[in-house]
Amino acid sequence: MAFQATETHANADIKPFRKQYRLFHAAFAQFCYTGAQVGIAGFVSHPQKHPSHTPILTNLTQFINYVTDADAKYTDATAAQLLAGAQGGFALGRFIGTFLMRFVRPRWVFIFYLAGCIIFVAPAITHGGNAGIALLFVCLFFESIIFPTIVALGMRGLGKHSKRGSGWIVGAVCGGAVVPPLLGVASDARDSTQFGMVVPLMFFVAAFSYAICVNFVPAYRDVVDAFAETKVGVEGVGGRKDEESGSSPGGGVLGEKGSGDASHDEVREVGKV
Repeated sequence: MAFQATETHANADIKPFRKQYRLFHAAFAQFCYTGAQVGIAGFVSHPQKHPSHTPILTNLTQFINYVTDADAKYTDATAAQLLAGAQGGFALGRFIGTFLMRFVRPRWVFIFYLAGCIIFVAPAITHGGNAGIALLFVCLFFESIIFPTIVALGMRGLGKHSKRGSGWIVGAVCGGAVVPPLLGVASDARDSTQFGMVVPLMFFVAAFSYAICVNFVPAYRDVVDAFAETKVGVEGVGGRKDEESGSSPGGGVLGEKGSGDASHDEVREVGKV
């Protein structure tokens, strides 16, 4: 990555690692996003009544808890099937997001998808029944491309710090171990899984600060766009073939005129010897 950044003249940041503020912001966003995602779909302990009327703890996803609380007609098995459908929507969102990035800047798709998470999880706090379940379905759809996009955007422009920086961003998934317990505490405080969704909402909003910066703050945006627009110099400077001879003006990989032909001549001379 450091070599690539140097060769493509992608404005690699040569500041000391402790001053890589864009990286630390990306790691913070990853921490918050992963925590919110795992909080919604991850496993938490949920009290249920045993036939002996003794409360027991069963490991269910918060999504399943939300569904069973939202509508009494849904059993845990049915809620699990709905979760599988929501995960299918997650996969669909990943494919659609990847397709959009072929034509639209990734940072635009990123802010649109993360905004979708916020827009659809917020009303899930107050809306129960099928409406609330549908809102979580759409929220999981928009979660799909957030994690890998934060990794890609946060790594751009790090230069020689790329390897170390990647560890920070990937390590930020520890948010998935921090947020679910907070969601459980909030749900127990009001005895409502719907109210507990305020926790992932807050973490989505915190992660959204990075999406805003990478789209509207020049210190973030310019580095991301410069890296996206550069081309590795694996072809001649001219970049197009001569119409008469059919050869590239640059000749070789380094773009020096005649370097490619010279290489072939050298090989022939060695063969004669």
